[in-house]
Amino acid sequence: MKQLDLEKIRTLIKYFIIQHNIKSILLAISGGQDSIYLINILETLKKQLFQTKIEISYIYIDHQWKPSSHKQVKHIINYIKLIKSRIIIYQIKGITLSEDECRKFRYHIISKHAAKYKFQLIMTGHSSTDIIETFVQNITKGSGIESLNNLAIKSKIFQDAFILRPLLGLDRNTIYWICKKFCLPIWSDSTNYLYKIQRNRIRQELIPYIRKYLHNNIEKNIKSLINNYYYQNEYIKQSVIKLYLKSRHNKRTAISHKKINAQNFLLQIKIIQLFCFDNFQIYLESSKIIKVIHKINNQSLNFSKIMTYNDLIFLINRNWFYLRIKI
Repeated sequence: MKQLDLEKIRTLIKYFIIQHNIKSILLAISGGQDSIYLINILETLKKQLFQTKIEISYIYIDHQWKPSSHKQVKHIINYIKLIKSRIIIYQIKGITLSEDECRKFRYHIISKHAAKYKFQLIMTGHSSTDIIETFVQNITKGSGIESLNNLAIKSKIFQDAFILRPLLGLDRNTIYWICKKFCLPIWSDSTNYLYKIQRNRIRQELIPYIRKYLHNNIEKNIKSLINNYYYQNEYIKQSVIKLYLKSRHNKRTAISHKKINAQNFLLQIKIIQLFCFDNFQIYLESSKIIKVIHKINNQSLNFSKIMTYNDLIFLINRNWFYLRIKI
């Protein structure tokens, strides 16, 4: 079974590179088992399959959270030297951020680096375990359905550039077994056992507890739930786009509130969100949109101001809901 999984990963990467004619790859690594295994796959494919030259570069973001950070950086540099490749290391000093902020910061640095040096493909070592942990984290934050599955195998990040997460079909235990089999130099990160980090507590305590005392197939069930949510979310997004296009004014920045009010309450929220983003590139929170919807329903059809938001004024006039910039 594990050997079959390995072939699937190799085939996925090979097919993606060929399909999109990829010539340059930037792999974001951590030094952990996931990224080390991904390095092994890429270097093997480069030697065995691709006749044309593919540029592979590695990037590591060092937050310098712990005293041993320099040792981990040295370990990564030595391994990259061993395989005769190159790595770029960004060191962040004196900034204490939350786990979410650090993740966004890393993606920002990696994306800017990829854009600056024109890499066609960014790869990360996220596994199916990361999907499950992110899902649990998002539930505790009260995230909506669109945020419960925010890790896709592939996505387009900017013009002619993609991000690929080929290991999402493997869990951490399987990847650990593979690394041991091939004697890959995994860095044992002590911060993985700090329970003040929420993800570690989910990984080390919550999931094992549920598996032992509540349901031994918890990971499989969460994966199935995420798949269901994905298809539900795609259906909602397609419905919202269709309804928004039908309700738009053909000349003005407005939508028909009568057509919107006839829809499901969730669709009403999403249509107004899309309306605001499409015209003014702002994301209006659901709580504010709910207030707008209630005010629209309670207003007469005469010209009336609903609410203000930053430099925008929400108005209603006859059958139309308007968004106007303050003068």
